[in-house]
Amino acid sequence: MLIPSIDLMGGRVVQLVQGRSDRAAVTSDDVDAWVRRFRPFPRVQLIDLDAAMGTGANDALVRTIAPQLPCRVGGGIRTVDRAREVLGYGARAVIVGSSLFRDGRPDLGFAESLAATVGPEHVIAAVDSKGGRVVIKGWTEATPTTAVEAVRALEPYCGEFLYTHVDREGLLQGTDMDAIQAVRRATSRRLTAAGGITTQREIDELDAAGIDAVVGMAIYTGRLELAAPGSERG
Repeated sequence: MLIPSIDLMGGRVVQLVQGRSDRAAVTSDDVDAWVRRFRPFPRVQLIDLDAAMGTGANDALVRTIAPQLPCRVGGGIRTVDRAREVLGYGARAVIVGSSLFRDGRPDLGFAESLAATVGPEHVIAAVDSKGGRVVIKGWTEATPTTAVEAVRALEPYCGEFLYTHVDREGLLQGTDMDAIQAVRRATSRRLTAAGGITTQREIDELDAAGIDAVVGMAIYTGRLELAAPGSERG
């Protein structure tokens, strides 16, 4: 399944190269147009990049968009109360990343508390990998933990994983199928992959392996033509 992504920064829709705020390849002030375009899709990913980076927030937009789309929402969700608040906006699930790690390792105490409060089926654990290690805090801090180690530890506390291969993010050069498949083998939970996915062939290959694909840059730049939602698999 193709999951289109809406990334918010400074009140606009953006697409960043390698998550760097100084390398915005795409910016759009017409948020409503993208909401309308993605409305037919069964899942949409909504990320508040300002909140993720701790440089601000786009909460008014998140509150507006979440009830309109079947959203999974991430960015700056660092407490159980915040997760509950975002779900209250109408989000189907929350994407939680950095707060699931402490001292470079999975924070199982927080993960257990989060799952107990909102239900593991509403938690998508974000495991972002760069250079073979999990990165947190807007991809600025590396940990000693691998993605495979992380998903094995966090599996009891979430209904799904979002694996982002940061090394390929925003480069339009294709993703790393071997790395994604290694994560697939490490967990029985639903898996969504992101990071450099550019072609329909990659989406189809992931779909055949039971893996959903988040696509951003390829859509916004026109490299990937969106298939009619009725023809999508998943």
